[in-house]
Amino acid sequence: MKIIVTDAKTISNNEEYFNPLKEFGELKIYPLSTDEEIKERIADADIIVCNKNVFNEDNLKYAKNLKYIGLFATGYNNIDVKYCGVNGITVCNAGSYSTDAVAQHTFALILNHYNKISKYNKLVEDEGWIKSDVFSPFVYDMNELAGKTIGLVGYGNIARKVAKIANAFGMRVLAYRRNPVEEEGVKFVDFDTIIGEADVISVHCPLNEQSKEMFNKDVFSKMKSTAYFVNTARGGVMNEADLAEALNEGVIAGAAIDVLTVEPMAADCKLFGAKNITITPHVAWAPVETRERLLGIVCDNIRGFLEGKPQNVVS
Repeated sequence: MKIIVTDAKTISNNEEYFNPLKEFGELKIYPLSTDEEIKERIADADIIVCNKNVFNEDNLKYAKNLKYIGLFATGYNNIDVKYCGVNGITVCNAGSYSTDAVAQHTFALILNHYNKISKYNKLVEDEGWIKSDVFSPFVYDMNELAGKTIGLVGYGNIARKVAKIANAFGMRVLAYRRNPVEEEGVKFVDFDTIIGEADVISVHCPLNEQSKEMFNKDVFSKMKSTAYFVNTARGGVMNEADLAEALNEGVIAGAAIDVLTVEPMAADCKLFGAKNITITPHVAWAPVETRERLLGIVCDNIRGFLEGKPQNVVS
């Protein structure tokens, strides 16, 4: 079997990370691949393993031997699954590998806002504590999470983990999903209730036609002026220009974003330099342990496919 990794650098800078894939055949690793490079590189591939590269009829038609596409990701909107289904190409994703990591990052962002961690650290670095005449300089107001309301938009594995953490902090947890479920410590409500009542709104839904830019000027205007917006899901669920306007005009108190519509960040991104925003570069999923778990799932998926027992199949 000829196995091609087309965008290895999006997973690890260390080629040895991918060594377990050698179990399945001849392995070729490319750090990154352009759309044009892909056409040549996959020409004799039996298996493609990728993260963010787009695969559709335009390039897959060159892969005459292709039997399988394995994703280093849960989302698969970069794969033309309809084309793959028609042409007998099995596509498998890697679900639930990042649940703990993204939930942890979500609360790191929330705690940074409520406890002003980065601001107080900067004050100390700038000798503000050295120059202070009191042992506790109350420069930035902090707030307790206990008693605050967190609204979860989307309720899969990550949101469920976030809800448990929120419960541990003594927060009131509201959640919105199309098909509500019974969950201890969580109250399922409609979207408008989330928007109107939540102190923290955390997004955990997939990007699709229904969720595209669901967070826009109208929605931000209905939030509390003290609301904090957190997005660790997909950049496309928010209108970036509308969010920047809401922040710059004080419509909401702040935002924390790990994802953007265009990644890496574009030079003209409206959120760059916006007021009261924290941006991390799509790293919520990326702790060392998480990526090791991810590789294990990818290998298990390939093994299952080769043994005639495919798992995590999306096409």
